[in-house]
Amino acid sequence: MIVVDTNVIAYLFLPGAHTAAAEALYEHDANWAAPLLWRSEFRNILAGYLRRKAISFDQMLALQCEAESLLSEGEDQIESDSVLELVRASDCSAYDCEFVALALKLGTKLVTMDAKLIKAFPRTAVSLKGQ
Repeated sequence: MIVVDTNVIAYLFLPGAHTAAAEALYEHDANWAAPLLWRSEFRNILAGYLRRKAISFDQMLALQCEAESLLSEGEDQIESDSVLELVRASDCSAYDCEFVALALKLGTKLVTMDAKLIKAFPRTAVSLKGQ
């Protein structure tokens, strides 16, 4: 099991420069986890694609459904204390710290492309590029 941030999830479902890396990661370990926050962040990414007319509304609905299905067993609620301790120890947003907190809770790595997270939490956060 690995924790993935929302951008990694988006790379898997929305073709782009990092899609191949996300697909390879999924082939290597298909047991992905994320805090519930990922749903709102992913919806926001999809909204941007919709507004740029890169996807249709029906595609947006289908992608959200498919992503929710993929992560249905790996979603978790994170305690505020854990998140806020990580906020205090870093320069990272509370949103980003939710993903780190989940990785720590599960005793696994967080896969991300966020250089700030990787720098702040080098024992927990690893780059998608290096996977």
